Amino acid sequence: MYPIIVALLLILTGISLRRWSSANKNLPPGPVPLPVIGNLHLLGNLPHRSFHTLSQKYGPIMSVRLGSVQFVIVSSPDAAKLFFGTHDVVFASRPKTLAAKYLSYDYKGVAFAEYGPYWRSVRKFCTVELLSGTKINGFAGMRREEIGLMVEEMKAASKVRKVVNLSETVSSVIEGMICRMLFGKKNDDRFVFKTLIDKCMEAAGSFNLADFVPLLAPFDLQGMTKHYKSLIKELDEMLEILIDEHEKRNQTSESLNREQMDFIDILLSLKQEYSTTHDELSYTIDRSNMKAISLDLVAGAIDTSKTSIEWVLSVLIKHPRVMNELKKELKAIVGDKPIVEETDLTKLTYLHMVVKESSRLYPTAPLLVPHQARDDIKIKGYNIPKNTRVLVNYWAFGRDPNVWSDNWEEFLPERFLDNETDFRGQDFKLLQFGIGRRGCPGVNLGLLNIGLVVCNMVRWFDWELPNGMSPSDLDMNEKFGLTASRAKPLLAIPTFTGPK
Repeated sequence: MYPIIVALLLILTGISLRRWSSANKNLPPGPVPLPVIGNLHLLGNLPHRSFHTLSQKYGPIMSVRLGSVQFVIVSSPDAAKLFFGTHDVVFASRPKTLAAKYLSYDYKGVAFAEYGPYWRSVRKFCTVELLSGTKINGFAGMRREEIGLMVEEMKAASKVRKVVNLSETVSSVIEGMICRMLFGKKNDDRFVFKTLIDKCMEAAGSFNLADFVPLLAPFDLQGMTKHYKSLIKELDEMLEILIDEHEKRNQTSESLNREQMDFIDILLSLKQEYSTTHDELSYTIDRSNMKAISLDLVAGAIDTSKTSIEWVLSVLIKHPRVMNELKKELKAIVGDKPIVEETDLTKLTYLHMVVKESSRLYPTAPLLVPHQARDDIKIKGYNIPKNTRVLVNYWAFGRDPNVWSDNWEEFLPERFLDNETDFRGQDFKLLQFGIGRRGCPGVNLGLLNIGLVVCNMVRWFDWELPNGMSPSDLDMNEKFGLTASRAKPLLAIPTFTGPK
């Protein structure tokens, strides 16, 4: 059977190559593709690093073919501005991958939905109903409780000089905050969102041959489709339980006011309201859409925030000078209050510089979620055909000496002093929360969670690496997925230094 498949692939690839060559002249420069596999052999285990190496030869707008699928790799802020500033609407859609199909209920979530009326209405709904300033501020007390529990847990570890798995601790506190916002409760023994979300992010970022050679999809040679179905089955069971519990509670209790509602409550309350008063949203609020949107939000909020915090704490421990500077600022601004409050964060200038510099060198998503061209377009004289997939190699941005000067390798938060560059800016240098129309609507919540956890970990504790390890020896390698977390968990011993 396999020889027949290979022979068929060779014949069809030869035909498609001839058609592609004649129809798509003047693509951006890039490595010569091989039959069938294209440039897949050049990716390696960390594709963002491989693309960076290739871009140094072929330039910041580079063409590669992965299997039978044409990609353009964008590797500089100036190039990103052309694609997602000047021509953002052309590249506002998403390609249809098998991971997105199965893990977002057939592309019904916010992250992977095709650009159009459905996506616009769902994004607006999420922004207004969960991610508005008013809604975020309404959960301030809950976040304070979760941060307080985390601090007490670290105090207990400090008393016995326990080695803390900071990667796990950060993941738990973020999961607690997000689940309480979305579902009105922390996880119990029935729910393992954190573990499953990690698996989903890894699966979504894994290489799936069927996405690049679609003829192989029915054979599921790598077992990826089976894996996706298994993951979504477990997640679906948990989401069904949560929705059922909310429906039963709402049937037997008095009506909740808007401020008391979690996200599931809002979805349920708006299901009928939107179908009768908002024609453009009448098709969006059903059972599968509710689950897709909820899953997108919990996955995005938990994974990106905890990965960002993990890297910020890593760079602080690795660079004692920077850690001490942040401690000084926290002492001056926060004083001896028992906890760093949300109102303190806007005053912490050095903290913001540390988070930016961490994002520059250790981005949460080194390759942003792929975009797809909705029309044929010409950029910088190159032809970008319709349906070309565009990957933004954000990892390469932070290593561009033309942007960050020759000291780009140095972890130096002070480079952002008196610098207007931020995560919402128009210079396209910091893309931690995505880009253009498809940028993350949860940027405010994400930065808030990052700041709260980092500040309370730093203000009240000194951190020592186990087994006498020097900070300079801390392993800073990443593992690849939809997000890129540390290759090894961050382990450290806390010493409580706060008020008695």
